[in-house]
Amino acid sequence: MMKKLLLAAMVATALGTVPISSAVAADIVVRVAPPPLRAERVPPPRRGYVWAPGYWNWRGRNHVWVNGNFVRDRPGYRYAGPKWVERDGRWFMERGRWARGDRDGDGVPNRVDRAPNNPRRY
Repeated sequence: MMKKLLLAAMVATALGTVPISSAVAADIVVRVAPPPLRAERVPPPRRGYVWAPGYWNWRGRNHVWVNGNFVRDRPGYRYAGPKWVERDGRWFMERGRWARGDRDGDGVPNRVDRAPNNPRRY
């Protein structure tokens, strides 16, 4: 069993990936920086949906572009698209997620905003 784990770690390192603990096996960690983001033509807004921008995903040995698309809106949440972050020479992919926070987009977190649903307040 130990020989198999060691062999898998050596193969993964040779391919540019870094083995990570099984507790966070869904995370993607690689040694290869993603290419620059592509320019996308964003279609007109759709009621009840937000635009999730395209991103570079890791597929085995290289980065593959995933086109942007609309995702159903979640009132009271803000969508943060996927992004790559470099730490100590390794690239970590942070998946897209919904975050609670600024409902009206005025820059004031809802927990301290006296009018959290008013995007036109000054």
